[in-house]
Amino acid sequence: MPYLENHTLYYKKSCPFCQKVLRFMDEHKITMDTRDTLQPGNQNDLIHIGGKKQVPCLVIGGKALYESDDIVAYLRKASA
Repeated sequence: MPYLENHTLYYKKSCPFCQKVLRFMDEHKITMDTRDTLQPGNQNDLIHIGGKKQVPCLVIGGKALYESDDIVAYLRKASA
């Protein structure tokens, strides 16, 4: 699977729902920009984009998609 441009996944390493999405990406060789919200500035960027600090959050062309099941379903279609 090629690199998904205009896609950014915001995550936190300790979040089990984030790990679910990251595991799916790894298993299906899906790559994109990923940002750990514990790194400086990333949580502020996430709040600016989606209005909240909830993770995982997949930002697609500037629009936020939350909930791990919804993100996995989106990625499953994108990688088909």
